[in-house]
Amino acid sequence: MTQEIKNLIRVADTDIIGQKSILHGLTKIKGVGLSFSNAICETLNINKTDKIGAIDEKTKESIEGKIKNLEGIPTWMLNRKKDYDTGVDLHLTGPKLKLTKEFDIRRMKKIKSYKGFRHMFQLPVRGQKTKGNFRKGSIVGVVRKKK
Repeated sequence: MTQEIKNLIRVADTDIIGQKSILHGLTKIKGVGLSFSNAICETLNINKTDKIGAIDEKTKESIEGKIKNLEGIPTWMLNRKKDYDTGVDLHLTGPKLKLTKEFDIRRMKKIKSYKGFRHMFQLPVRGQKTKGNFRKGSIVGVVRKKK
């Protein structure tokens, strides 16, 4: 008895190629990394090496439910601990993650924090040196006279 593998499967508003394993297929969802994907498979008792195109609708719905309901997943694995607005531990995925990150950067710029200034002037935010890297624009190096 062979199980039919679908070419594309849609999980959490993301198209995933059906030939990938469940563990690596779930990482295609924005906001879900390898360790979070592993935690989902462990809590739901899903074989990580199975093809994601071979899962049934019930398993697919349980995966989507686990991404939204974080019971059994440790809080250190979440990507939004102590949310600024609500104070609750969240794990955001997809376009919601991108939008929240954009609002956070906008808030830092508005309150004129150090990181906000670094974002405003498109400089590295996390302490990297700027002499050799991050050089963009017309004034990058020494301009020689033409002979």
